Amino acid sequence: MARKRVVKDEDVWKRDEIQSPCIKLCVVHPEERICVGCYRSIAEISGWSRMTAAERAAVMAELPARAPRLAKRRGGRSARLPRAAE
Repeated sequence: MARKRVVKDEDVWKRDEIQSPCIKLCVVHPEERICVGCYRSIAEISGWSRMTAAERAAVMAELPARAPRLAKRRGGRSARLPRAAE
């Protein structure tokens, strides 16, 4: 009698390709126009499945440099408090 191979759900979705950097925190920054979770543009997010491995690698290489663009505070209480002399 042949043994039946058990396939786990997560095994079905594993592929030999560059995985999406998505962390499921999908909010597009209103000024920078990039996702605050993965730092990709809307065009990069929507075109990810059609990109080649080289295109995906190029996007992934650029993402760390985009993070500082979102580090700027937008205001709040600390923006209204007087700052210490620099």
